[in-house]
Amino acid sequence: TWLYSPQRRTDYGYRAIPLAPAAAPELRIDWNPLSATWAIFQFTRRNRTVYLSILGISWFWFFGATYLAQLPGYTRETLGSNEQVVTLLLTVFSLGIGLGSLLCERLSDHRVELGLVPFGSIGLTLFSLDLFFAQPGVTTGGALLGAAGYLGTPGSWRVLADVVLIGMFGGLYVVPLYALVQQRSAPEHRSRIIAGNNILNALFMVLSAVAAIVLLGRGLSIPQLFLLTAIFNAVVAIYIYSLVPEFLVRFVVWLLIHSLYRVRKEGLARLPEEGPALLVCNHVSLVDPLVIAGCSRRPIRFVVHRRYFEIPVLRFVLRAARAIPIARAREAPELVEQALGEVDKALEAGELVCLFPEGQMTEDGELQAFRPGVERIIGRHPVPVIPMALRGLWGSHFSYKGGRPGRGLPRRLWFKVALSVGAAVPPESANMAGLEKAVLELRGEWR
Repeated sequence: TWLYSPQRRTDYGYRAIPLAPAAAPELRIDWNPLSATWAIFQFTRRNRTVYLSILGISWFWFFGATYLAQLPGYTRETLGSNEQVVTLLLTVFSLGIGLGSLLCERLSDHRVELGLVPFGSIGLTLFSLDLFFAQPGVTTGGALLGAAGYLGTPGSWRVLADVVLIGMFGGLYVVPLYALVQQRSAPEHRSRIIAGNNILNALFMVLSAVAAIVLLGRGLSIPQLFLLTAIFNAVVAIYIYSLVPEFLVRFVVWLLIHSLYRVRKEGLARLPEEGPALLVCNHVSLVDPLVIAGCSRRPIRFVVHRRYFEIPVLRFVLRAARAIPIARAREAPELVEQALGEVDKALEAGELVCLFPEGQMTEDGELQAFRPGVERIIGRHPVPVIPMALRGLWGSHFSYKGGRPGRGLPRRLWFKVALSVGAAVPPESANMAGLEKAVLELRGEWR
């Protein structure tokens, strides 16, 4: 049978574990721990986004180690309880991390969703602050309370809720970062990058112990140490997100598509996992780039009209996402050439570029005639062209139906929309008429 066949042994070995050939067989082990560690640090810093993600993970271990190390003292001195309550708090904290990790998988729609990282850091800060204000005060005299006795005291359930939520938002914060480190690392480099991550994690945990010793030795109470850690968490988060705006961009996009819209995704597997491609899509509303970005596993460079950069929130998102401004040739011919040059650079770098060939948002809900920009781009840099279509956005708050887009407050939430992705068209077959027909067929009658 196949279970005992030579072919199975060739593919899986003798323990039913898929064979994993070495990604870098030429790599040699450096037995000097100091030089090897330094080399790993230098190697890890080559990819800026990955390195800053590792710093974010290491900060999580600093944060978590501070809480876990001080939990016995906090329980005894602040809650007036014994080791049973310590075990209870550790249990609910662990359950919170597990719940947050499961929620992360659910909310990320089976992809690396960086928008959950700011969401997680906000929750860590808020509920850490609330844990400070939830303290009932130091209990003096008498025997320490057990779990049953503690749960009967005022404010006990608030403390438990804070601990659970700190764990839950910790899971939402750290799981996408771990996934990003693995996704953005080349296979031949991944093991060394993970090694560098582990080294930094251990270093930050040691630093958390040193910081606690110094601060508690200077008279801080354990609740005050928790408060200071929560404030530092906010500072670290702001610092990292200012260096890597992609996190905040994904957060804004995630909030948009999980509050104003319910997005159905069709054919997303047709988007390439790697390599350059030009995406073309109909243009229905101001938030088309955000909806598309929220559905894609990979970052996308959008080519949008320069007036979009004049809209406050959209300006921040587009700049952080490195969108490419463009205008009509008769308005600013120099900007057109500059935009085409940026598109060339993005495609040469293996990125995805999205273009709205209609040149403007539809004012009647119908597909407008495509402009020749796609053919110019393909002529300069031949890459596969992938047609896409947005459905359901006509009539939403950010479309022209009903007046000026984005004026006032949204009239309804959870607007049902869809994004359909068609099969890639080879560059030699891509033309305006064919792509316009493909987009129209993907859109169908539902606008």
